[in-house]
Amino acid sequence: MVVVECEEKPNNNLQQKKNKKKKSKKKMKMAMRKKTNEYGLVTYEELPEYMKENEYIRGYYRSEWPLLHACHSLFSWHNETINIWTHLVGFFVFLGFTLLHMGLVPRLADFFGNLPWSISSSSVKNVSCNQATFFSVASALIKLDQQPISSSGAAAAAAAGARAARWPFFVFLAGSMFCLLTSSLCHLLCCHSRRLNVLLSRLDYAGIAVMIVCSFFPPIYYIFQCTPLFQLLYLLGISALGVLTVLALLSPELSQGRFRSYRALLFLCMGLSGVVPAVHATVANWSEPRRNVTLACEGAMAASYITGTLFYVTRVPERWKPGTFDLTGHSHQIFHVFVIGGALAHYAAGLVFLDYRDVVGCT
Repeated sequence: MVVVECEEKPNNNLQQKKNKKKKSKKKMKMAMRKKTNEYGLVTYEELPEYMKENEYIRGYYRSEWPLLHACHSLFSWHNETINIWTHLVGFFVFLGFTLLHMGLVPRLADFFGNLPWSISSSSVKNVSCNQATFFSVASALIKLDQQPISSSGAAAAAAAGARAARWPFFVFLAGSMFCLLTSSLCHLLCCHSRRLNVLLSRLDYAGIAVMIVCSFFPPIYYIFQCTPLFQLLYLLGISALGVLTVLALLSPELSQGRFRSYRALLFLCMGLSGVVPAVHATVANWSEPRRNVTLACEGAMAASYITGTLFYVTRVPERWKPGTFDLTGHSHQIFHVFVIGGALAHYAAGLVFLDYRDVVGCT
């Protein structure tokens, strides 16, 4: 007697029916949303997996909204509203700084002077000099051995053809605007789809790296203007480190939430790479009275960036009371505010560097 064992096959038909039922429910749900034109805010549990980054923010999420609705959410209230507007306002502030300094270039000043809505180039010069004077007020508290910077001195040096190159300053402004704009777009449109979410997240992180690299250009260029070898060495070094960091951040894996500490470490390493040129510059210019002013500004910038990064990594205060800081006051919003503060402090230092080279030159 032969016993034949029959292997029991899984009921694939039943599983297929269940999958079809789930898909049909999902399609019906999406169709109802489109039909009623309602895209409400959802909780953390209702998010797709790729959007679950901060478990301590419990609600007020936008999930898989059409691009048009996502753009309209710029003027609505949700947990990304402050993130969008902090850096969007910062972008327009630095755009204003850029237009202001473009008026100092003779050809561009003539161009802007011919526009009906523009201010005169002389007014732009006066405003810029007032900015430099404003940010150098701290130097009045220090007993200077040399004559302080004055707008007339800068004008005389410029008339004598001793004005320093402006392009490093514009590099910093452009890098800041790129970072702030990509950040705003990321927070505004990341709710559209997984593909766009990943793309914008990578651009956002790359924008931070670009801003850090561009921030090095004004101080290194102007401080080491009379020693071209060190100037070239430091600029090439930070640029190479920036390129490597951007390439690493553009990988899809590093865009995920679990790598937030690693990304913060990359940014911190880039910032700390400026310690060597900073110490070198301090020693080389120890007798320069404006040294204390620039050190104060750069110290404020470093403190602002580091403090913001600590909030970003630790997710304080929302981890203490999940759900309480969903709309206002969570760590990413605080991080954005500190980024703006650090950029403004660096802008103030850049004005001092620029005015210094205009007056002193390379003798």
